[in-house]
Amino acid sequence: MVVGVARLDVRLFAVHSLKQKRSRIRRLLNRLRTQYPLSVAEVGLQDMLQRALIGASMCAGNRQLVESVFRQMEKELETAVEVQLVTLDFEYLHYGEDIA
Repeated sequence: MVVGVARLDVRLFAVHSLKQKRSRIRRLLNRLRTQYPLSVAEVGLQDMLQRALIGASMCAGNRQLVESVFRQMEKELETAVEVQLVTLDFEYLHYGEDIA
């Protein structure tokens, strides 16, 4: 079993209030949840108007599947108009591979 974790630092454009930021982030998270088999949440930078830190995770039987989904998510965010991907970090945790 492989658990993939992604940390996305994004910049939001034309955001003038925290209420507006929350609305944009909520829409982005819902879009990611519906298009990909991911668990996602805003995990940091909540008080900054034009930045957000988003955590995404996925569990699968092999690393290639997790990497594929993360690459698709990255491509979508790179082409999104309302956000700019500042940094993206991946981590992969392997469990139970020694069990036969």
